[in-house]
Amino acid sequence: MNPAFEHLLVRAESLLSRLEALLPHAADPPDWNASIAFRYRKRGGLHAAGVLEPVRHVAGIRLVDLKEVDAQKERLLRNTRQFVAGQGANNVLLTGARGTGKSSLVKAVLNEFAPQGLRLIEVDKADLVDLPDLIDLVDGRPERFIVFCDDLSFDDGEPGYKALKSVLDGSVAAAGDNLLIYATSNRRHLLPEYMKENLSYQHTEDGEVHPGEGVEEKISLSERFGLWVSFYPFTQAEYLAIVAQWLRHFGLDEDAIVAARQESLVWALERGSRSGRVAQQFARDYSGRRDG
Repeated sequence: MNPAFEHLLVRAESLLSRLEALLPHAADPPDWNASIAFRYRKRGGLHAAGVLEPVRHVAGIRLVDLKEVDAQKERLLRNTRQFVAGQGANNVLLTGARGTGKSSLVKAVLNEFAPQGLRLIEVDKADLVDLPDLIDLVDGRPERFIVFCDDLSFDDGEPGYKALKSVLDGSVAAAGDNLLIYATSNRRHLLPEYMKENLSYQHTEDGEVHPGEGVEEKISLSERFGLWVSFYPFTQAEYLAIVAQWLRHFGLDEDAIVAARQESLVWALERGSRSGRVAQQFARDYSGRRDG
């Protein structure tokens, strides 16, 4: 072989080795026994390799802790129970008012079914482009996996949108039967909606209304979730019931709970919300002041 050509090949191989080291690669399998929940993270920039990190302290919330969401609780329980049993189950989109228990319900369901092999992988929307790699990573595992995307919403053109849509749609990179996607969002259709889009609706002669292409595209992602679970703002009575539940959780007796009623309403008024999150925050503050 020509010495000059051989030298060129050596240099080319060296260059390729450097490039391969710079390119991102799929996450390595973690110790699946280290936790029941894992976070998918990229450290070192956009092109860094993904890492599955075990969550050392999983939120201990239980189904019994969640009040005034019985209908939503039953629907998610039924779907997850079917999934863990190897029966038909759907990807789930939990939507609605903030602080009403969407994320807490997913965590409580994880704690409920973890003894039967359920595991959770939390993925940020920016990392959804790596969903196919995660699917490959858990393929064939005996556990059942929920990929959890909390507070999911997209701006126009974000790459994670197309990756998620592709997986939900059953593309070549479709998930196996041991993985589902659970997502929470304050937006029913996951994308921003603008007033001007109303102009794209078409009215037919028989009175039917058809959305334009832009609106159809926004609806299309949420429609790919087989199950929608909707949450609604709490009434005053529901809010007070949640406050009472959290005060009991923090060890207060019934007399103290009655005494805290008016103060809890003022707290909600100041926060501009009667959500479950606000109720928990009040109960933590109120019980802490009493303990002090």
